[in-house]
Amino acid sequence: MKFVPKNTKDKNPSTYKTLYLREELVKDIEKIAKENNTSFNNVVVSMIETCLKMK
Repeated sequence: MKFVPKNTKDKNPSTYKTLYLREELVKDIEKIAKENNTSFNNVVVSMIETCLKMK
């Protein structure tokens, strides 16, 4: 199943955090962002939200 990031139309209050990611992981996320015409941040947040819904 191909991952699809969420739509960014609805903005919610946010907090700034710093993450350290492996270079390979960053490249993979950047590729997904480019393919979906969205931001790196949106892909990461969408992935986290998807995983949290699965618990």
